[in-house]
Amino acid sequence: MYEALIQQTEEALDRTSKWVETGWTVRFGPRAVVVGSLKEAMALPRTAVYREEARNYWRQVALTADDTSVYGHKALEALRAGDMRQAADALYFAQYMEKPISEQSRTWQPLYEAAMEEAAICC
Repeated sequence: MYEALIQQTEEALDRTSKWVETGWTVRFGPRAVVVGSLKEAMALPRTAVYREEARNYWRQVALTADDTSVYGHKALEALRAGDMRQAADALYFAQYMEKPISEQSRTWQPLYEAAMEEAAICC
């Protein structure tokens, strides 16, 4: 019934699991040095002034990925069960938790909006 949303949710879960690996452009320190992933942040030399800032940022991205994935899985289960209300609620929480990094990650907000459009059509 919700095959397209199920596929989009599976894709979102896959993208989310790779946030810290694939990353995006983030600048740190007074020289605005790009540190684009957790791996890059962990490899910074001890002398880098922005080392802890970059590491903390990417660790927070990892925690956010874990949290949003929990609700992404709940949404997926609900969609497979045909429960759009439960799926929309789970996607709401996923996009809410993603907000601090949503301009870079662009994962859960568009999916939540798609689910709301589907809910308006079907329910």
